[in-house]
Amino acid sequence: MKLYGIRNCDTVKKARKWLDEQGISYEFHDFKKDGLSEATLTEWEQAVGWETLLNRRGTTWRKLSEEVRDTITALSAHDIMLENTSIIKRPVVEHNGAVYVGFNADDWATTIK
Repeated sequence: MKLYGIRNCDTVKKARKWLDEQGISYEFHDFKKDGLSEATLTEWEQAVGWETLLNRRGTTWRKLSEEVRDTITALSAHDIMLENTSIIKRPVVEHNGAVYVGFNADDWATTIK
């Protein structure tokens, strides 16, 4: 299992704590420190869709110009996520060939274990 996110993100902290409490081992990949490859982002987009990956609730989204937000497409979202990984909803987990986005303990109890 590989968990992607940003170390100081509260949701990522909760997800890591939950995994630790369940005794589930994982590799952590920090977007800020380790970056994100275009190939990985493309795989996620194919698995869950760019709309799922794009965090429209965070400050990074709000900092985009209104014109960019109003005209966003799959292609522009891809470029924005590569340029600024903070706009990707977190965490992203790769597990048993599947991709999961976001953290919900109840959902993870059935899908991640």
